[in-house]
Amino acid sequence: MRPTTTRIAGLATVLAILAIPSAPALAQDDQEAASCLPQGMFAVPDYASVEPLPDGRVTFRICAPQADNVRVVSNDLDPAIPAGFGGGERGLPMVQDASGLWSVTTALPIAPDTYRFNFEIDGARVPDPLATTFSRQRKGINSTFEMPGEDGAFQTFRENVPHGIVSRVEYVSGALGAMREAYVYTPPGYMNGSDRYPVLYLVHGAGDSADSWTSVGHANYILDNLLAQDGAEEMIIVMPFGHTPVVEGMEMLTNSGFGDDLHGDLIPYVDATFRTIADRDHRAMAGLSMGGAHTLRFGLTRPDVFSEVGIFSMGFGMQPGEVESYAKDNAEALSRAGEEMDLVYYAMGTDDFLYETVAPTRAMMDAQGISHIYNESDGGHTWINWRRYLRDFLPRLFR
Repeated sequence: MRPTTTRIAGLATVLAILAIPSAPALAQDDQEAASCLPQGMFAVPDYASVEPLPDGRVTFRICAPQADNVRVVSNDLDPAIPAGFGGGERGLPMVQDASGLWSVTTALPIAPDTYRFNFEIDGARVPDPLATTFSRQRKGINSTFEMPGEDGAFQTFRENVPHGIVSRVEYVSGALGAMREAYVYTPPGYMNGSDRYPVLYLVHGAGDSADSWTSVGHANYILDNLLAQDGAEEMIIVMPFGHTPVVEGMEMLTNSGFGDDLHGDLIPYVDATFRTIADRDHRAMAGLSMGGAHTLRFGLTRPDVFSEVGIFSMGFGMQPGEVESYAKDNAEALSRAGEEMDLVYYAMGTDDFLYETVAPTRAMMDAQGISHIYNESDGGHTWINWRRYLRDFLPRLFR
């Protein structure tokens, strides 16, 4: 039976009525549209969480409609974002608009470089939900962003230069009885070649993790850019996890576990897995802060394994008798280091809280006959300095 005209008209009227939202529904849609939260299953936020401004300041934003107190926090951006050292206010308080979007703009410009940050929402630290780059700490994670500019270009990704590859590897440490990880940079052309390469073992600091020298230190980009300018030798960089299981009665910086793992497990693993030149003339070690302590204890004292070492932002002398104990315990190895090390590089910032350790550490080296290059910079215990120390150190290796 064919439907009548009346039945068709009636059905059209019903459909039209169903298509008209009620007044409460319209009000609800208006409320949803006013929210900073994405609307719809596949919708994405329409705000920038980090926006560098032409005058060098930066605006930070995060959508948190239900929050009562939000601030942006960072240990890398002081004083633009106060770190709270010494009991001062930590972070920058943000202001919420009617949509639930919180924002703040730094009062001070931020120098071109790479920085870590997070948001603090009602007391809980939260990585930027819109971030695409992150950096692990010993515990927890940071969001990162890069402030563009020529002064930071040495450590940025450049499209027009060849790039090496960073791999994450896992290995079993017999010395520690645990699974361990390391990040390994291999230079451009490694994957399609057969050449063997010298190796730099590069260690992070106490608050960081195995990925720190790439995720925030940008060691891979620094070397890529140097290689493109013929400013350094091609090399493999191994970036291990610097922390080891806690040993009761032993402090973190004197725990021998890292050295046991480095010499007993990691170096043999790397030499067996990658195309290395496996001798001391083609092997170097460097580290920052805690990694600098590891280098002093397990690198400088092993001239049979390493021919070159770099110590960034670390020294002896903060504890009574520390220098004397180190020199006495390692007298024979340090004497040999003075005779055999091809390069000992030492760098420190004048505002570093460890700056007072420079004089006793250098005096110890002089007493042991260890000639060294000393790089004293401005600034403190920061990645801004450590990236620049690495840029200065790499061209000196394996020459």
